[in-house]
Amino acid sequence: PEREGMFHRGSGLNLTSGQYTAPVAGYYTFTATLHIGRREQQRKGQPCRGNRLRALICVQSRCQHNSNLETVSQLESGSDLFTISVTGVLYLQAGQYASVFVDNAAGSPLTVQSGSDFSAILLGV
Repeated sequence: PEREGMFHRGSGLNLTSGQYTAPVAGYYTFTATLHIGRREQQRKGQPCRGNRLRALICVQSRCQHNSNLETVSQLESGSDLFTISVTGVLYLQAGQYASVFVDNAAGSPLTVQSGSDFSAILLGV
């Protein structure tokens, strides 16, 4: 929000923790668009542990429960930059938080790049 062109309204988003805390109980629509870069090229002949990438928005960091949104993407072998998005509606009690997680089953380290975004909008109570 300090930079020009970035949008931030309300007190629910904590930029230090990366968590959105619901100020009131209700249905919220969440969206995360992550630009992910491969930090190192996978060498030819190197065994591939997997090429699956999951992006999740989880309530109270409980990604193993049904209170989350999830999308799965296959990483292309010749590309160094990927975009993955997850969106949907979750019900949060007042004081509960939601945050974004990335499950990396790729064969190389990945980094979330600048320009990625995360939003939460109260739809109704």
